[in-house]
Amino acid sequence: MKIMMENIWAAAPRRRPPLDGPAEADVAVVGAGYTGLWAAYQLKRLDPSLEVVVLEAEHAGYGASGRNGGWCSAELPVDAAVLARRHGRAAAEEMRRAAAAALDGIEAVLRTEGIDCDWHRGGTLYLARNRPQLRRLLAAARSRPDGWSLLTAAQARTRLRAEGVLGAAHTPHCARLHPGKLVRGLAEAVERLGVTVHEGTRAVETRPGLVRTVSGDGEGSVRARHVLVCTEGYTPGGRVLTLTSCVAATEPLPAQVWAELGWRGRETVADLSRLFPYIQRTADDRIVIGGCGAGYGDAPYDHAVLRDRLVGMFPVLRGTAITHRWSGVLGLHRRGEPSVRLDPATGLGYAGGYGGDGVALAYLAGASLAALVTGADVPAARLAWTRARAGRWEPEPLRSLGVRAVLACAAGADRHEERTGRPALLRGAICSLFI
Repeated sequence: MKIMMENIWAAAPRRRPPLDGPAEADVAVVGAGYTGLWAAYQLKRLDPSLEVVVLEAEHAGYGASGRNGGWCSAELPVDAAVLARRHGRAAAEEMRRAAAAALDGIEAVLRTEGIDCDWHRGGTLYLARNRPQLRRLLAAARSRPDGWSLLTAAQARTRLRAEGVLGAAHTPHCARLHPGKLVRGLAEAVERLGVTVHEGTRAVETRPGLVRTVSGDGEGSVRARHVLVCTEGYTPGGRVLTLTSCVAATEPLPAQVWAELGWRGRETVADLSRLFPYIQRTADDRIVIGGCGAGYGDAPYDHAVLRDRLVGMFPVLRGTAITHRWSGVLGLHRRGEPSVRLDPATGLGYAGGYGGDGVALAYLAGASLAALVTGADVPAARLAWTRARAGRWEPEPLRSLGVRAVLACAAGADRHEERTGRPALLRGAICSLFI
């Protein structure tokens, strides 16, 4: 079986010049992933007179923005009931509606800027493949009055012939895309608006009014009224937990395989296991699968787990080549809730903690940051996450021990449920506190 380490979404990056001396701007953005680029884009849309500089240690989209599973989902990494307890029911509902509307906003920008990123808004098909998963599916559908529709096993098979499906649910709030094409197109769009993007420029110090940098050409600095840290899973300090998520892609599949699988709607697909896979059918008829258990930090991961899960769901793929595999990091906050903040006294801002849902949420976070910087009286400036604060994670080695224990517990619960068809009560209860 041919296996390559290349990221299937990657292309030879355009190398923008590094910063090699002092510069000044109204806003300095650290990180040229989705969050930083969306913030820069929406800053210029709100106030075209602003001088905006984006600083990137590698190249635009080097991190999770250019190496994710290609889901643009309106899901939040924190349950709506938890948000309601923390911020009130109205604020939680406003956050949910804003996340769903982010897909409309992204789609509008794609049209306006002429960005072709293989966008297809087919929603997500959630599969239940054992009895405990079916119970979780029914409970999830009852708690979501926003377009979730339940399907019987027979109805699910008319959309996708996966092995052992007992029931399914479909939500329209997700689009499939090519993440590399999106981030490259977005970087070019912000440049057309007059934003300066410096690649190969690592921020070594951020403080009020100043970012100090190093690059192959020497040291540099940007003095700016506002400094926005948009590095998500690469953010230093103890407030962002770094997890590794891995992805694999098959070779392009022939027409007879697709005839057997169905999947004409090209929905994104997941099941209701605790370490769930996220799956898409690409524009060039590959299958991309990710997840099935994150690693802590930059821990190595056995991509064979992804291949085995894929073959378990679709036995017709036995013997299909996995031609690409890659990984990236994501950020998670202590309370599981993303946050966007701007200190008006210092001008320092931050957004992140998306927990793997950043393709859509980064757009919304960029809108919130841009509104807070410019003082625009728009709903994005008043969302609940502008009041959320990320608590500090436990110090090492407690942090790594705890994460690995929870991941092992989730994997054990999934194995138990797959083997017996009965819920893993104790391990499930432990996992529900964290996953």
